[in-house]
Amino acid sequence: MVFRSEYADVTALDTPIHDAVLGEAAGFGDTVALIDGTNGMSLTYAQLDGFHRRIAAALAEAGLRKGDVLALHSPNTIAYPAVFYGATRAGASVTTVHPLATPEEFAKQLADSGAQWIVTVSPLLATARRAAELACGVREIYVCDQAEGHTSILDMLSSTAPEPEVAIDPGEDVAALPYSSGTTGTPKGVMLTHRSIATNLEQLRPFIPMNEGDRILAVLPFFHIYGLTALMNVPLRCGSTVVVLPRFDLAQFLEAIQTHRISGLYVAPPIVLALAKHPLVGEYDLSSLQYIVSAAAPLDAELAAACSARLGVPPVRQAYGMTELSPGTHVVPLSVEQPPPGTVGKLLPNTEMRIVSLEDPAKDAEPGADGEILIRGPQVMKGYLGRADATAAMIDEDGWVHTGDVGRTDEDGWLYVVDRVKELIKYKGYQVAPAELEALLLTHEAVADAAVIGVYDAEGNEVPKAFLVRGPGPAAEGLTADDVMTYVAERVSPYKKVRQAEFIETVPRAASGKILRRELRDREKTNRSGTSEEQ
Repeated sequence: MVFRSEYADVTALDTPIHDAVLGEAAGFGDTVALIDGTNGMSLTYAQLDGFHRRIAAALAEAGLRKGDVLALHSPNTIAYPAVFYGATRAGASVTTVHPLATPEEFAKQLADSGAQWIVTVSPLLATARRAAELACGVREIYVCDQAEGHTSILDMLSSTAPEPEVAIDPGEDVAALPYSSGTTGTPKGVMLTHRSIATNLEQLRPFIPMNEGDRILAVLPFFHIYGLTALMNVPLRCGSTVVVLPRFDLAQFLEAIQTHRISGLYVAPPIVLALAKHPLVGEYDLSSLQYIVSAAAPLDAELAAACSARLGVPPVRQAYGMTELSPGTHVVPLSVEQPPPGTVGKLLPNTEMRIVSLEDPAKDAEPGADGEILIRGPQVMKGYLGRADATAAMIDEDGWVHTGDVGRTDEDGWLYVVDRVKELIKYKGYQVAPAELEALLLTHEAVADAAVIGVYDAEGNEVPKAFLVRGPGPAAEGLTADDVMTYVAERVSPYKKVRQAEFIETVPRAASGKILRRELRDREKTNRSGTSEEQ
């Protein structure tokens, strides 16, 4: 059956994202829009509005044109929104880049997206330069702060160039180009149009209303679609104040909540765990918190309850979505005082869902039974950049997105996500593609074959585990698990590191050559069961 939202439809927002978010900025005027949580520097809405327009003018004067791609390679800063909206106002698509990406990873994204412009920060400049060399085609590298030989975004603020007037088709033109592995495989550019992102903001409005004066703490990265939406687009559209942190450090995070009287948190499960259990939490005044929302990865119901009880806030809300869905499809509304434990919410307006049988995907699952979650709505991506086959595999001919997640609904329409069909590993909310790690492992001269799955560590985080087959020769004989993990760590971003490794005789494969990951998962369960029994 087709599940439909119980909420009234909203009108699709055919508006460029910069206008959808900052259209009322001038009216908010001297209200503080952004605060740097590390040094207290701030921007008002009037400044943010003016700055992003000057950046757009300077980019256009430099030669950026509609259809160009700009790579935004930076941790969270108060400059990030101005650069993002300035680029889209100039007609560019913004591909957001993980600040911890290696030069090789960054270069792959540059080449695949066709990005000709980079905006970074001076501490990451060496990475950006090397990536540009490897990818070729980059015309200019700008910095948000200061670096010799590079134009600064700060210099752009004094530009006298005319503001560009770009005709944007919100339903066709791509505003954001984040990279996602989808249900499997290597990262792909997700084409999110101005309309899909802006309309998702309208869909979210009834669930978690924000207002002028609310204070939101942005510690999750803006480069990730969750952070881009929940911590940048939504609050800046509503006149809220966003306190920005470049990374998660528990003491700094707690200090920011206390100092800036944060009212709302949007976090991932590892932060909920820290709030529930870490002794440092008790040393700070967190009484300003009114609600907490967790997304990006499944959250244990008992952990959510422990966090809520400790902080004295309403039950921790969950939300569900994916990059390919701009990203939201489900949220637990703030208006519901006691949502069912473990639910990720109810369907957003204009959104449809099916739960299909795991045994026969052509059929719907029985009511209340587990099945793969399919989604349809105006927030669906335009497709994967340059990958028609991958797009067709993700979105069927009737417009349903096959999420690869396994879920069920109760009689009241609450969704529970219970597992994943897909092979993607989510380490602390970040996507790790097994195929990418397997390809890297096979470049090691002493590794003959490799397979990677997600397993859970002692803290409940899903981590990549490699199953390895030694190659012939003396180099392989002395190879240890630590050797292999170090080899990978030297070549990938920290969140992609292989954190467990085991040597096996052979990697189980189907006749087609596809890795039989279920057999490896069963092996892992058996190993853990045996360990538990021995202890």
